[in-house]
Amino acid sequence: MGDEFYLSLAIDKAWDCQLLTYPNPAVGAVVLDENGQILSVANHQMAGLPHAELNATKQALEAKDSRLKELFATAKNTNDLYNLIIKNHQNLLKNSTYYVTLEPCAHQGKTPPCANLILAMGAKRVVIGSRDYGEHAKGGAEFLAQNGVEVKLDVCKARCDELLEPFLRWQSGNFTFFKIALTQNGVATGGVISNLASRTHTHHLRALAELMVVGGATVCTDRPTLDARLISGRAPDILIYSSKTEFDLQIPLFNIPNRKVEISNSIESAFKKSFVMIEGGENFLRNLDSRVDWILIYRSNEFKSMRGISLDFRLKIMHKTTLGDGELLWCKRLDLGINA
Repeated sequence: MGDEFYLSLAIDKAWDCQLLTYPNPAVGAVVLDENGQILSVANHQMAGLPHAELNATKQALEAKDSRLKELFATAKNTNDLYNLIIKNHQNLLKNSTYYVTLEPCAHQGKTPPCANLILAMGAKRVVIGSRDYGEHAKGGAEFLAQNGVEVKLDVCKARCDELLEPFLRWQSGNFTFFKIALTQNGVATGGVISNLASRTHTHHLRALAELMVVGGATVCTDRPTLDARLISGRAPDILIYSSKTEFDLQIPLFNIPNRKVEISNSIESAFKKSFVMIEGGENFLRNLDSRVDWILIYRSNEFKSMRGISLDFRLKIMHKTTLGDGELLWCKRLDLGINA
């Protein structure tokens, strides 16, 4: 197996937590022992939790010595886990190879630098997909190379850069994406479409979003709540995109504590926030602002005897995530001109 194969495992693992890591990037890591055996495939799961490299190192050490699992379980936080690993790794990962979708960080932030961790494990080789050009995080590859580790850059670069794109966008000011649920035959209406796993995933994204945009027709027809109750998460602020200025204030979304609701015939305010989620149907998608090119399609395993959406639309499917008996298609719009 070549470097592309192992880094592809890390890429796929990173997609499992894409966007859920906000405001951090989605990152995946794989560790091989000195004989080329896979010891771990891990990712960064959410901000505040261990980075992918630390998770992969933990799992790899536990694969080498199962007794370490109990010890590592006593860690109170990420820094505690890092220190436990540094003190108890027993050189079990000597001459290992790390595959990481993003250049390991080389700075002390909320967690210690991953480049130092990899060096401490005695890694022989590190294969990296995307380079980190961030002012405070870059330099991991150079640090490792200067300390005798063989470093290979830009493997599966296009795929890793694609994975990194949301992070770079919200770091630059705004990442806005569109979410829609569809049956197998493209029906977007007629009650609940996606399964519980898909709806739970949606609620995770809502809880992270600074703003959620929804069309006025959806508000009137569905009378939604648009909260994150499935994970007991924070309900996002709402922008109702509509030429209509008055709505029934008994609609549940208006009655969420500490929520701001704006009604406007413009979505410009969405592009002034870092992380924005748009939920909508066919009409919203047909008239979607050209600045929104990431589209998440939650596709159920069902067919419905109703009319499917009818659009001329070209997408690139970047990744598929299985969610119970449904799936999430991570798509990017290729055509900015959309016609019914």
